[in-house]
Amino acid sequence: MRTHNKFASHYFCALALAAAVASPALAQKPVPIGFITTLSTPAGYLGEDERDGFMLAVKEEGGKLGGIPVDVRIEDDGLKPANAKLTADRMLQEGIKLFTGINFSNVMMAVGPTVIGAKAFYISNNAGPAAFAGKNCNPYFFGAAFQNDTFADTVGFVANEIGAKKAVIMVPNYQAGRDAAEGFKKTFKGQIVAEIYTKLDQTDFSVELARIRGLDADTLFQFHPGGTGINLVKQFSSSGLHKKLKMVTPIYSMDERMLAAVGQAGKGFYMSSLWSADLPNAANKKFVESFTKTYNRVPTAQAAQSYDTALLIGSALKAVDGDMSKTDAFRDALRKADFHSVRGNFKFGPNQFPIQDWHMLETVDDGKGNVVYKNVKTVAKDRGDPYAADCKM
Repeated sequence: MRTHNKFASHYFCALALAAAVASPALAQKPVPIGFITTLSTPAGYLGEDERDGFMLAVKEEGGKLGGIPVDVRIEDDGLKPANAKLTADRMLQEGIKLFTGINFSNVMMAVGPTVIGAKAFYISNNAGPAAFAGKNCNPYFFGAAFQNDTFADTVGFVANEIGAKKAVIMVPNYQAGRDAAEGFKKTFKGQIVAEIYTKLDQTDFSVELARIRGLDADTLFQFHPGGTGINLVKQFSSSGLHKKLKMVTPIYSMDERMLAAVGQAGKGFYMSSLWSADLPNAANKKFVESFTKTYNRVPTAQAAQSYDTALLIGSALKAVDGDMSKTDAFRDALRKADFHSVRGNFKFGPNQFPIQDWHMLETVDDGKGNVVYKNVKTVAKDRGDPYAADCKM
């Protein structure tokens, strides 16, 4: 196993190697996939879930995707765009033509142009910046998870459902945070009382919460994934603001691992999500059972999206028999999205971002002292993103 740093892992297809020894003429060279994600920093668990969701699909096929042997090269970006870009540059020099893995949009903005500029494919398992969705859409970029505005504009629907009238927006000051603020404002029917922008790695929110206490608002829309979100929720609860304001967020601000970390402080939140563990389709039931058995924990939305991304890539690799030189055929196969998504309904819009359903979740007490998700209703059916019409691909 070859590694480039202590966080990096280099996965090889054992079956393919064995076949190469037994019958070189019949062996198929594994397709390399560059998987750059955040595995360190307080947000590292997000990358772990994305890695594990993707690799679960590979393991289930014995080192293959779509029947094609793959070599997934996993590296930590440390949540530093410059690090990620250097890694992508090296991988491109090594001949890699297929990339995925990035969680944060500021990292994506450093890597995406490099990859697609080299006419290599980037299939995003999470980050969906507006920069790749509208007039600057690109035939080499696919958003397999969401476009950033949609995980937030659907929270606007949720806020409307619970009768919110006056909302404070609180998001980190980076690409996805700004996209989230714009998305929420597009669909929320009430009044925006204030917009507060925090640092991406902020851990103390006492100043911001003190400011919110003095505002005439009934709802807080926030987007803070990972460790920062855990700190914010605990401080929000201990400040007593949860008695005054309803919290509305995308699932990425209160995923399963965050909910476990904050406990009762996470009760009474309302969220939008493209996925939940209790979605009744067969593909999702299989995924949740397999992930839980393999990793001894419940999957997050990030893990589900990455699993779907692996299946999507597999469907396209199968269509070209693993020959990445068949660029147009590979792209056409991706656009067909010929796989069984754990999300149920899934297809691509004209800008190669998803058209899919979004659901309203509530965090409730299960009667045993645990806070769990309750899937309340579908708030958006077959929803695309607001930039698709500007894409002239």
